[in-house]
Amino acid sequence: MDELDNRIVELLRRDGRASNARIARDVGVSEGTVRRRLKRLIDDEVMHVAAVPNMEKLGYTTSALIGIQTDPGQVDSVADAIAELDQVHYVAITTGSFDIFVWAAVNSSEQLGKFIKSSLGTISGVNRTESFVNLNIRKRAYGLML
Repeated sequence: MDELDNRIVELLRRDGRASNARIARDVGVSEGTVRRRLKRLIDDEVMHVAAVPNMEKLGYTTSALIGIQTDPGQVDSVADAIAELDQVHYVAITTGSFDIFVWAAVNSSEQLGKFIKSSLGTISGVNRTESFVNLNIRKRAYGLML
């Protein structure tokens, strides 16, 4: 990626609905150049264009970061099984006290309890979970700050 690519990505990060024409004006190149650059960035999987819903506005009022410890040798299979769950929006295999961190969003604290017991707790290889419920989100940023 060069400086032009970085500027294009930054403009889209700020406004994902920006048109190629507007981006071209802002960065000082032709619309065709922007179109070609965007196609290459997407084809090379440098970036993805996606809508990111506000989960609270969709009724998912309870979200939590959940740390998971697994039985030895089970990290990959547990992470793959968790990634299939509809309530889960983020799964990361990590270092430290937890083998996996999961971000999940549900309709209520009761649903969170049910999700932990009935969904996560039934996956073979899950040894222990610890939940960190979001009380207030102060920043939502998607992607790198260029």
